[in-house]
Amino acid sequence: MQLGVNVPNFGPGADPGVLRGWARTVEELGYDLLMVSDHVAITPDVAERYPEPFHEPFTTLSWLAGLTTRVRLGTTVLILPYRDPLLTARMAVGLDRLSGGRLVLGVGTGWARQEFAALGVPFADRGRLTDACLEVLRGNGPAGSGAPPGADRIPVWVGGHSPAALRRAARFGDAWHPLRLTLPAMRAVLAAHPLPGFAPRIAFRLTPAPVTDADRPAGTGTLEQVLDDLRQLRALGAQAVVLDPYHGDPGRTGRPETAWQDLAAVAAHREDTV
Repeated sequence: MQLGVNVPNFGPGADPGVLRGWARTVEELGYDLLMVSDHVAITPDVAERYPEPFHEPFTTLSWLAGLTTRVRLGTTVLILPYRDPLLTARMAVGLDRLSGGRLVLGVGTGWARQEFAALGVPFADRGRLTDACLEVLRGNGPAGSGAPPGADRIPVWVGGHSPAALRRAARFGDAWHPLRLTLPAMRAVLAAHPLPGFAPRIAFRLTPAPVTDADRPAGTGTLEQVLDDLRQLRALGAQAVVLDPYHGDPGRTGRPETAWQDLAAVAAHREDTV
């Protein structure tokens, strides 16, 4: 089972020095994936959670590819309706080739109504537009569409846990990529739905005392709780788990040292989890 990190590419701490530090830390600690998020128009509904600056993911990952040598690079998640399918495929293939085949494309339909409006994309059509883009990425677009060769070989992780998202993951994905769910919720979905793979992104925060809430998200709690979560996810068939250290406080994006220490603690016990 591979382990990854969702690196904040937004907020007051998203300057080149901090991002360079994230890349160095993730790769040197032996993590397998470095992933970033996606928003294009930072409208009020987006800015409330993820304020400017918000670096575009293909640009950010292209830069990070030049700062790293081993770690895989990915999106968690790229909002497919925001871009033309052929443009998305072209950028994905370019990044994959230039990085030496290291791209993992986590994708989703999006949630920010004001951002859709700013981009002139109908919010109600986001599912259909997502499927159309996945058809192109999977090499099933219209003949002569100009889709670049190689797009169908890039691993695609499909986010979301609605019935439509699960159907989309089964049809197009290499893995289902749920975001910040509890272990019981993920276990229930996996028991009820045949899916091609499983690669969750989980909340990540180490606490000095055990978290005993019944709805505790996977990845939060003491080191032993988090390590046990990873062991359980491995038993559920996860081929990768992405740790997400962002918890809604943009100011902390400029103070990543605690997150780096927590990631080091997990990395030191990696043999117990993978």
